[in-house]
Amino acid sequence: MNFLVNAVKLYFNRNWTRKDMMNSAPMTEHAYTSLKTVYVTLFLAILATAFGSYLHLIWETGGMLSIMKCGTSLLWLYRTPQQRVLARLLYLMDVAICFGASVGLFTKYFFEIDQSAVIRFLQGAAIVFGCFLFAAKVHRERSHIYITSLINTGILLLLWFDVSQWTLKAYILLAFFMGYLVLYSQEILYDARFGEINFANCAFTIFFCLPAIVVHAVRLCLGANTEQHRQN
Repeated sequence: MNFLVNAVKLYFNRNWTRKDMMNSAPMTEHAYTSLKTVYVTLFLAILATAFGSYLHLIWETGGMLSIMKCGTSLLWLYRTPQQRVLARLLYLMDVAICFGASVGLFTKYFFEIDQSAVIRFLQGAAIVFGCFLFAAKVHRERSHIYITSLINTGILLLLWFDVSQWTLKAYILLAFFMGYLVLYSQEILYDARFGEINFANCAFTIFFCLPAIVVHAVRLCLGANTEQHRQN
């Protein structure tokens, strides 16, 4: 346990601080363009995932073929040189669609979560990315981008989700993910000071942190429910 805690502290041992996150000075053109490009790529990727998940809902397209295609596209994404930006983006979108069509198989059979709930959660994630993209289009100061994104996302998610136990958990998960997105955005701005940003890799990293956070949270919820049943 101590090893994991030290590893997390080491990862976040950066030269930027909380004051840097609240810096109201305008960003450089290179950093600003890099951040917007990552947000656009993330927004398109989550829309592609929701589209693939919707295809699985109406046509049951998800299966072993979609899983294999997702793995194949993921392999080609890693093997494609970084200079071929368009090809890497196309592979990323293909991975997102296949992942959306395949994730319902795991959520249904392992966690007993209906596919419509998965689509609703993905729509909530699209709201998150859309609000960050909109804030980056309107503002150029990082503090305004972060604060505006968090406020707008929180309001829209409250309006989007109904009041229930499941939606409350989904809202909390997306709130944690928003915090992670703010931290990673600060990493992008910090790295942009030293050269070009590979926005395809950045978007891929953030995109695949979302299902990891969801799966981990579901495991915690299942563990809590099991413990409650044992006590009863």
